[in-house]
Amino acid sequence: MKYYNQTTDKTLKHLDTTRKGLPQGERQQRLERIGPNKLKESKQKPLWQKIGKHFIDLLMVVLIVAGILKGITGDYVEMSIIFAVVIINGLIGYFQERKAEASLNGLKQMMAKEAVILTEGHRKKVAAETLVPGDLLLLHSGDILPADVRLLEAHDLLVEEAPLTGESLPIEKTAETLTGTLPLGDRVNLAFSGTQIQAGSAIGIVTDTGDQTEIGKINSALQNVAPQTTPLIRKMNQLNQQIFKGLMLFIVFLVFFTTLRYGMEANLLLSAVIALIVAIVPEGLPAVLTMILSMGVKEMSDQKAIVKSMPAVETLGSMTVICSDKTGTLTKNEMTVTDLILPKQAPTSAIADLKLIMNNCQDLRTSKQQAVSQLQGNPTELALLRYAEDANQELLEKVQKIPFHSQHKYMATAHLMEEQLTLFVKGAPEVLLAKANLTPAESTYWQTEIANLAKKGQRVLAFAKKDLEPEAVIQEELKDLTIMGLAGIIDPPKPAAIKAVASCQEAGIVVKMITGDHKDTAQAIGRQIGLKHDSVLEGADIDRLSKEAFAQAVKKTDIFARTTPEHKLRIVTALQEQGEIVGMTGDGVNDAPALKKADIGIAMGIKGSEVTKEAADMVLADDNFATIATAVKEGRRIFDNLKKTINFFLPSALAQGLLVIFALLTDRPLPLSPVQILWVNMVTTITLSYALGFEKAHENTMKRPPRDPKEKILSLHSLARILYVSVLITIPAYLFSSQVADPVVAQTMLLQSIVLAQALYMINCRELLDASLNKSMLQNKALWISLGALVLVQGSLLTLSFMQNLIGTTSLSLTQHLVLLAGALLIFAIVELEKKLLKNKRLRQEEKIA
Repeated sequence: MKYYNQTTDKTLKHLDTTRKGLPQGERQQRLERIGPNKLKESKQKPLWQKIGKHFIDLLMVVLIVAGILKGITGDYVEMSIIFAVVIINGLIGYFQERKAEASLNGLKQMMAKEAVILTEGHRKKVAAETLVPGDLLLLHSGDILPADVRLLEAHDLLVEEAPLTGESLPIEKTAETLTGTLPLGDRVNLAFSGTQIQAGSAIGIVTDTGDQTEIGKINSALQNVAPQTTPLIRKMNQLNQQIFKGLMLFIVFLVFFTTLRYGMEANLLLSAVIALIVAIVPEGLPAVLTMILSMGVKEMSDQKAIVKSMPAVETLGSMTVICSDKTGTLTKNEMTVTDLILPKQAPTSAIADLKLIMNNCQDLRTSKQQAVSQLQGNPTELALLRYAEDANQELLEKVQKIPFHSQHKYMATAHLMEEQLTLFVKGAPEVLLAKANLTPAESTYWQTEIANLAKKGQRVLAFAKKDLEPEAVIQEELKDLTIMGLAGIIDPPKPAAIKAVASCQEAGIVVKMITGDHKDTAQAIGRQIGLKHDSVLEGADIDRLSKEAFAQAVKKTDIFARTTPEHKLRIVTALQEQGEIVGMTGDGVNDAPALKKADIGIAMGIKGSEVTKEAADMVLADDNFATIATAVKEGRRIFDNLKKTINFFLPSALAQGLLVIFALLTDRPLPLSPVQILWVNMVTTITLSYALGFEKAHENTMKRPPRDPKEKILSLHSLARILYVSVLITIPAYLFSSQVADPVVAQTMLLQSIVLAQALYMINCRELLDASLNKSMLQNKALWISLGALVLVQGSLLTLSFMQNLIGTTSLSLTQHLVLLAGALLIFAIVELEKKLLKNKRLRQEEKIA
């Protein structure tokens, strides 16, 4: 029922109550029938189910199988490492899921604990959970609303609704009946659960409790929004499926081929299959990717962006759209005087006179010793005091005063200045202009200026003064006023946010602003921060559009005003359905469902609600939109490094697999034993694979468009490179080793050839298209540390007898070392040449397009 359209009498009748409140017996019956005033909790799964489900996806199964096979081969250390990776990844998934539960807990904390009601005409304090529709609530300044109410009486009532509706100013409430269909922020005769009374008092009749309240609807939305799978997880799942399918295809083919052609014994075939799986499955890759992501988390934390789940780091780099809340995110969340309009023939002291009125026609500051920065209260008065603070004017004693009231829309104070009684008035421009002596020209001037300020989305206040007789009563003197000026007040955008929006747009990321504020204000802020489209779509417009029409509108609109949590959720969903990777920022409870639905939710750490922080994937410790642009750059750097790492890992694994496959197809002994294959995997995983994670961002990182969300983690070019590099590693290594009669020397040369090729190919992978030997190579200390570690570890294998006995290798001559190094350098040169040719080809294509 639309209670805001109903009179107070009809509301009382509909809820079957009176102005004395419900009898206690009736309250108890309703409580038993309707249930307690608390947010409903979904049925919780047992802990073992919550944890266990994170260990059954394909990636985990492949790792578990690889671990078991490592155990079969007798390498229990490697098996333990793989199982540790499985456990860590599973627990990360579990803790990521817990944020949904924490979001609901944050909502519960917003609910008031106690309430004062009227029951049979008597005041009574009761637990907020016992409230029922029909209860009469007594409300005072500072109270948190425990339920949704229809106001019966409102006395100078101001309610802070920013967390729920996104309004930048407290809402002045009334008990008057409203007409028409209105958005949440315009239902000024209603007050909502979880909002706080800033000033005044009221009596309200409880209309909704628990999940039926507006905050309860947010609770339901949070429970119904499924967690999003990040692009990285989706891409890695695709990659693992490809590796798994290819591996199974090879195994099935080789089992039939070798059995039918050569009649290979089962134990030899099993040993070969284990060697093939151990060679091809990149079991170290998840650990390395986790390490790179964790480094990104640490780097972002240093930049004031606290990432709660590691895959979200990469998601930042793939964002195509950022949907941002306005108040507190793009703006300062602090009302500020931005424009001052003086009379046409203003004296030189006009600004000082105006500041004198601002400094004294107010209630917040009572002594000069009070710092404005420490004051709390009406945001408009705080804005005026901050603007006037530098005037260093003394506070004048109030002789008489008319407090502000919504009915007369002004405040007036009288002060004795050098034995002259002077009246100061501030209030709504139309009221003060009506009480002033203005010529037609002056009236036109002021009306024009008021309209100009309103077009900028500013709240306009007028200021006036008048000299009075010593015994005058100011209530009788509110006429013939002299208009001293106008002030335009708005919550202005943060300068850093304006730069950040431009930076995001340069990076090809569309920025959209979604706010519960008024259309004009939203449009003014949108223009100031540089949004590309300044047309506005309001919540009421969204409700009227079909799904198809809205899908078109959401792409062409950058500013959404007077929106509810449902609207924000619908906007994010519509963008995702069109293939966008959506980031959503916000600080209010009304943002929480959309933050959870988005591919990456970003909450404000200072002014954000606990609900929003818990629902988000990332929290900005400095509440600065500009930090998002920094995080996007870091996210793109991390993804680039992930691609480099994968491009490095897979040719090495495939090369070892090809050696096993070639041996099986030609009915020859395995060129490397499973233990030697494990050594190659281990030494490269421990020493080489981490270095690429420390590569710096490319200078053009924030000048290129976002990746296509449908783009696979391995492009056709990457697959082609992986294939030809693996062949380049395999053939020379096999040829070199096949020329040696001693099988132990042959295996050692083959192993050393693969390790050297991997070391130089890792340097190749520093740049996907650019030359790898550049100045930035010197900045990556991890690269040199990893190469040094490889020399020590591999050197121990070639020189220490106990290591040689353990792995089955021997020492090599200088000539053999030089031959192997030459082969590795040849592979390095071929890859660098291929990169140069491909880059030149792409540059020519871009020149043709340009």
